[in-house]
Amino acid sequence: MPPQSAQPERAPVALTEADEQHAVLTFSGILDTQTLPELEELLGDRRLRQTDTWVWNMSGLERIGLACAYALLRAVTHAPEPVAVTVRGARRAVQRTLRHAGLDTVVTIEE
Repeated sequence: MPPQSAQPERAPVALTEADEQHAVLTFSGILDTQTLPELEELLGDRRLRQTDTWVWNMSGLERIGLACAYALLRAVTHAPEPVAVTVRGARRAVQRTLRHAGLDTVVTIEE
């Protein structure tokens, strides 16, 4: 049996920067149905709603489930005000899932 880690598990997504103009969400690990409630809660954060530019740093994201990709799509398409979103550092498999969910039609995915 592998030893238990003494460190708490890091959240798969965190709001790492936020001001009046932009917000940065940093993703890591795996986003799946188990982490979906945490993702949806963060996407409802009032600090996101106060900005019009979001950057999603996905360089640390290993995998994203389709349900989580759809949650990201809903966050963008149901924002009270139009928001510009840029995805940075996403692995090919993550990009594929984002595109499958239709996110490439509403966000900019940087290679």
